[in-house]
Amino acid sequence: MAKDSSLLATFKAYSLPLILFSGAMFYQLLVIPQSFPPSHYDILGVGMYAPVEEVEEAYGKLSSRMSDSNSSNLFDFIKIRYAYELLTNPIWRRNYDAFGIEEQLNVVKEAKQLFSGKPFSDVPLPLLDVSSVQGEDAFNAITAEDFKLLLQSDRPLLVLVYSSNSGCCSHYSGAWKRIVSILDGVAITASVELGEVQVAAYLAEKKPTGKSFFRNGLPSIIAFPTGCKTVACSTRFEGQLSVDAVTDWFATTVLGLPRIPYYSKESLVQTFLAKVSPHKVKVLFFSKTGERATPFVRLAAVKYWDLASFAFIMWREEDSSLWWNNFEVESAPAIVFLKDPGAKPVVHHRTVNNSQFLDLMERNKYQEFRQLRAVTSNELGCDARGYSRAGADTMTWYCVVLAGRLSSELNAMRATMRRVQDILSNDAELNTDSEDPFIPAAVALKKKRLTFTWLNGESQKKYCFFYLQSETSYETCGPRRDMMDVPRLFIIRYKRNLTEENEPVKSKPKTMWDALNDQEYDRASQLVARYNGSNEIPQIIEWVASIIKDGDSRDLPFFRTKTPELVPEDVDSTISKGFQGVVSKSSGLMHKIYATMRGLPDRLGDPRIGPALLLGALIAFGSIWLQRSQEKAPPREGNQPNESNETTQPKSKDEIRKLRRRRESNMADKDRPSSLTDEEPKNAYQMPLSDSDSD
Repeated sequence: MAKDSSLLATFKAYSLPLILFSGAMFYQLLVIPQSFPPSHYDILGVGMYAPVEEVEEAYGKLSSRMSDSNSSNLFDFIKIRYAYELLTNPIWRRNYDAFGIEEQLNVVKEAKQLFSGKPFSDVPLPLLDVSSVQGEDAFNAITAEDFKLLLQSDRPLLVLVYSSNSGCCSHYSGAWKRIVSILDGVAITASVELGEVQVAAYLAEKKPTGKSFFRNGLPSIIAFPTGCKTVACSTRFEGQLSVDAVTDWFATTVLGLPRIPYYSKESLVQTFLAKVSPHKVKVLFFSKTGERATPFVRLAAVKYWDLASFAFIMWREEDSSLWWNNFEVESAPAIVFLKDPGAKPVVHHRTVNNSQFLDLMERNKYQEFRQLRAVTSNELGCDARGYSRAGADTMTWYCVVLAGRLSSELNAMRATMRRVQDILSNDAELNTDSEDPFIPAAVALKKKRLTFTWLNGESQKKYCFFYLQSETSYETCGPRRDMMDVPRLFIIRYKRNLTEENEPVKSKPKTMWDALNDQEYDRASQLVARYNGSNEIPQIIEWVASIIKDGDSRDLPFFRTKTPELVPEDVDSTISKGFQGVVSKSSGLMHKIYATMRGLPDRLGDPRIGPALLLGALIAFGSIWLQRSQEKAPPREGNQPNESNETTQPKSKDEIRKLRRRRESNMADKDRPSSLTDEEPKNAYQMPLSDSDSD
């Protein structure tokens, strides 16, 4: 039992070096051979970079040794034949020597399964299929100098690495052209052929041995985000090389753009249309393929976020009647712009590129009857602190405002006012000398002195109450108190005071009170008239025209006041400002983590790990052996008997105090200098003194 316990203690003491030694043997005997299999040069028995003649000669000697009837060597014959065809093709050999690329490696396994037990003559030769890209300029490859210039650009860059005489790359040329067309105007795209060895090696990944390689073979796609000038900050596409997957990855990971979700016919109304802000244009994309939004559509979604909302819909033939009845969509692909409630949708069939889509957005980004909001008041000319849409020289201008809570009544009145606006704006030939009562309003609208807009009386309650100021204002302004919703119409006349504007600029206010007085009133005078008539279009137009005619002809009093501020509604775009920063940081961190995990197998195959583990095992073994040898050594002769007692741990406080005093006393005696009272050493001699004093 004592012997077994001693062996167990010894094994525990040397467990660390044993583990390190086992790991070293595991790496040297199993991991390293798999990480560095025999090359095709080794299979043929020729040296690296051997000429083609030597490869052909070696293949002839090996194939002649094999008998056609000996089917047991069939797999060896296939490997030899594969190595011969690979090393005699200049492009395949270049790719194999520089980057270890073997595009048709699966041929060996397939041939072994198909021709197992058959003679060599049944194996069709050649084993490898020789393919070429579709045309010489299928990818429009760039040179090393072009690549250096592209890296200096401020736009994101997407690079495709391919090889000529490659079947996989040849089949991908059409998809790449589609990707290039989709990213036109969004990013720079370029193609690099492996013949540009310097650029290809720069873009390739590196093994611990320094060998360049492409983990997923060719073609390989690498992206350089905006501001990235080196391959260290680039990111690689690891998924399926489809057009949709690549463009979605580029838009989400590289550009940091949000995805635009798909909606079904059941969820479109409740999840999208009912929740979108009422001032936004709804942009619907109908797709047959189910592809996700392209990068230029997502960029437009960020750019026009304050004006429009975007949604994708999967087109199905069984739902075609529904989409036709609601949106007048005949087939997909199609883009639909939904503006005011009840307004006819704008439908565009066929696919569009970046420039075409931006042109569509510019023409349809506004509602026909726009909402008065904090960000649009100055643009619409309905702000007493700004100027009219007609310019700084305009003295008087008008703003017709329809106020009300979001309801069916407000939608119906918005449709009426939209019709009023269309009637006045479509009057191409205006005869100012005629007695038509609509003429003043039509002329003012044409000269941009008149604006039609609507106000959300619930969110802009202070602004709404300020202009209506009546007992029935609660039916229009503020939160809903009952089922009654009454939209109301009023017009504001703005008039500038040229006397104040022509005065010289005052000096800086000296007191806080002076500064507050300067900000107390708006710059333009305002007079408000409320409409109390019916909802008939001619009567509304006549009322607007009469107000304009009266306001332009009469010298009305100049009255200024302080208008309540409009509450911002969806002013700050969380996507355009905050979302991109969060995505860029998170995606950068995830990219680093993923790159580390992806490169772990390469680091585990590092040939330096085995020797390092063996060296660690030897050092640990030596350290443990030396420590155990010192523990077993006998005590020295000079040790005092009470030393062992002093080194033992005392059990009480009194013993600790005594031991401490004894040590302090020993240290004091050790450091004390010698004196006359010290013991006289042996063989000491005292020199006799002279007796001169006695003399």
